Amino acid sequence: MDEQPPDPAKGPSGEPGASAASGASPASGRKPRRKADPKRSAILGAMFLMATSAIGPGFITQTTVFTVQLGAAFAFAILVSILVDIAVQLNVWRIIGISGLRAQVLGNKVLPGAGLVLAILVFIGGLVFNVGNVAGTGLGLNAMLGLDPKIGAAASALLAILIFLSKRAGLALDRVVVVLGALMILLMLYVAIVAGPPVGSALKNTVLPEQVDFLAITTLIGGTVGGYITYAGAHRMVDSGNSGLENIKPITRAALLGVIVTGVMRVLLFLAVLGVVAGGAVLSGENLAADAFRIAAGEIGIRFFGIVFWAAALTSVIGASYTSVSFVTKLSGTDRVRNLLTVAFIAVCAGAYLLLGQPPQTLLVFAGAFNGLILPLGFAILLWAAWRRRDLLSGYQYPRWLLIVGVLAWLLTLYLGWNSLAGLQALWA
Repeated sequence: MDEQPPDPAKGPSGEPGASAASGASPASGRKPRRKADPKRSAILGAMFLMATSAIGPGFITQTTVFTVQLGAAFAFAILVSILVDIAVQLNVWRIIGISGLRAQVLGNKVLPGAGLVLAILVFIGGLVFNVGNVAGTGLGLNAMLGLDPKIGAAASALLAILIFLSKRAGLALDRVVVVLGALMILLMLYVAIVAGPPVGSALKNTVLPEQVDFLAITTLIGGTVGGYITYAGAHRMVDSGNSGLENIKPITRAALLGVIVTGVMRVLLFLAVLGVVAGGAVLSGENLAADAFRIAAGEIGIRFFGIVFWAAALTSVIGASYTSVSFVTKLSGTDRVRNLLTVAFIAVCAGAYLLLGQPPQTLLVFAGAFNGLILPLGFAILLWAAWRRRDLLSGYQYPRWLLIVGVLAWLLTLYLGWNSLAGLQALWA
């Protein structure tokens, strides 16, 4: 094959952006700027999309309420929930990532029609809960800037829409969730430090709990890997083209780190509230988390709470919208069509909140029950594919130990699913 003339816009190795991209010649003495690795950016974005999807308004409320109720003993529930999250997400990311297929496509290949049922459940649940996420952005901006909640929610929904209307929506999505995720962790770290929690007592209760509350454990698990959250990061990974056996190591690493990011945020929030409660403060208002931030850090604590709550809600709006739409579109479809459908999804959720003021309680119960059913159904399909359908995983010999861990976690999801049926019964009670 004939040699091609060197491209002046490329460096010696043929990689774009060496000297030309930096705008500096070798003689200038300046070091060329390093070009961002798109694969690394996409993997990091997928990891944070999963983590920030789990860290929503409900996440903050649940963690605060259980910390007030259980005190340091809540540390054990957090540990168990993180271990179960790892078991679930390691399997979900590996199976979807190696196959290169979204969960609903895998479902239809394992059992015709199963993927369609899963897609309907995820889409409806995501749609209703996203109304709550939009409402959360308004509450966050109200605490941060004093804005009217509806104005804040409308502005936040517009920001989310602009991200998906961007010419490079995928890159914008990845960067926004990474930046907001890092911001939440840093602010929570500050509040946790100034709250002065009894760390020794928390560590002791992590392994030797004074009280074990199974309801708290199952609620945490459902809130961090339930519904669309289970598939957010894995679908983003596949959509960005980082799938297949050659990517098994980054897929596994991203899944682990995503759960760790969620766990770190949960631990910091727990320590912040625990410090306030252990100091003798009584939290009994309508917004326990905001009260805890205020007591721990004063006026600036309220502003920090607003930022954290807004960032948690906005990233959940983005995650719910992106993942829900990924269940009703084809991977082979154009990015523009998917982005426009995501924009419409966000607009509908924002419009529902602005018209109703809040999601109707019946719909929230209905969506909550759906979320409880999604995890055991979808997880069973994926585990079956790993066990019996090696053809869908490019012949990959799935690790037996990981499959066993996944089955044990699935049995727990059955319990969660059974409990969710009570939510459906409440609608007809």
